[in-house]
Amino acid sequence: MRSTGGAQRIAICSVLALALAGVAGCASLQRPAAASSAGAADGPVPAAWTAVAAPDAAAPAASLAGWWQRFGDPTLDALVARALDAATDVRAAEARLRQARAAQDLAAAGLRPTVGATASAQASRSDGRATSRLYRAGFDAAWEADLWGGGRAGVAAAEADLRAGAATLGQARVTLAAEVASTYVDLRSAQARLATTQASLASQEHTLRLTQWREEAGLVNRLDVEQQRTTVAQTRAQLPALQAAIEQAMNALAVLAGEAPGALHARLAATRPLPAAPADLALAIPAAVLSQRADVAAAEARVRAAVARIDQVDAERLPSLQLSGSIGLSALTASALYPGAGVASLLASVSWPLLDGGRLRARVQAQEAALDEARLDHRAVVLAALQEVEDALVALRAAREQQASQQAAVEAARRAAQLAEQRYAAGLVDITSVLLTQRTLLAAEDALASGAAAVVTQHVRLFKALGGGWTPEQLAVDAGTASAQRNPRP
Repeated sequence: MRSTGGAQRIAICSVLALALAGVAGCASLQRPAAASSAGAADGPVPAAWTAVAAPDAAAPAASLAGWWQRFGDPTLDALVARALDAATDVRAAEARLRQARAAQDLAAAGLRPTVGATASAQASRSDGRATSRLYRAGFDAAWEADLWGGGRAGVAAAEADLRAGAATLGQARVTLAAEVASTYVDLRSAQARLATTQASLASQEHTLRLTQWREEAGLVNRLDVEQQRTTVAQTRAQLPALQAAIEQAMNALAVLAGEAPGALHARLAATRPLPAAPADLALAIPAAVLSQRADVAAAEARVRAAVARIDQVDAERLPSLQLSGSIGLSALTASALYPGAGVASLLASVSWPLLDGGRLRARVQAQEAALDEARLDHRAVVLAALQEVEDALVALRAAREQQASQQAAVEAARRAAQLAEQRYAAGLVDITSVLLTQRTLLAAEDALASGAAAVVTQHVRLFKALGGGWTPEQLAVDAGTASAQRNPRP
């Protein structure tokens, strides 16, 4: 009898398998066309940048991973390192990446069988009858066959989400490094402008003393003294704003580095020169730049996830096969469980949603719409990336040209101011010429300091636009080690 029952079970399972295989041949022809598409939608990528005469050879993404080190400023390097380690935005992105990794593991676990151990003891008694007991122990197993690839599509979608999360973490690092560098440039620029203003103030105060001596000697009138005193007061009034800008920049750098405002004042208060802008820059072609930008990589991953989710939802419209079984021991007393009577069972079931009011079809259509949205978002990200690089190139070129003109203006203004002071001391010109040249010199020097900072800032923006500051290969390792260090298990 046992052999007959086993043969029947085998026959039933064989018939079910053949029937489902036949359905698969027909159902596979009814899948939506959108589900068969793979990869991200290609964006409109030009062959070269319009803001440069000819692009250099494509540079690998790793060459821009630590772009801030190319400025040759150890303080900037230390600030970026501290910010990347302590910033809340980066740590939040790491947490989201760990969530995506757990979701991928959960999707992969759905393709594998589940096995559990069970044990039970039952006692029952009826009026006028003795108590009956039943003891059982065994193992249960269940598995759903992935006939149509829905489970594998779910794993693919989770993997794409994980790649998107890794790229999002990379984008957070890119943005943070650029913000630290830009704020650091603002700090050094404000310090340079403060030093220039203080030097001009000292020169103007010297001229004021000279004017007062000439008034005492009867060589000039009171009007010359008051005019020079006005210029000195106007220049001195610029100092508080510059000092406030310096302190605000230091506060911002402290917060970016995970410290309280004011924590870095002692370290950053000393005036230092601006970071040196790199003399050479290997500019990759547009296609290579887009391949190393984190936001573009995240958009592409979201398109792939949307494609996979269409396959996953569409598979729910087709029949599913579940296999389950158990094996164990059953006895009337606990001592008799071993060796007791063996109990085994096997169940194969098929389910097919025939009428659901269009619910599953609507879910497929919703996922198809989500795919269209993801493709449009990807195109928008590509266009924005191309514009960001082009704008950064144009701004850098303009900043360099302005700096050259500003340097020439400062040299001319400095010679004019020296000549005016010499002629005023000799009594050849009045105070008006001195005042005009001093104000012109101060404005030119201030513009030169701001222009030098603009060149460095535009380099920072260009590095960010090129996708520098992250490497996909390091993200998984960094997030895993950060999780272990910051969230140790008890």
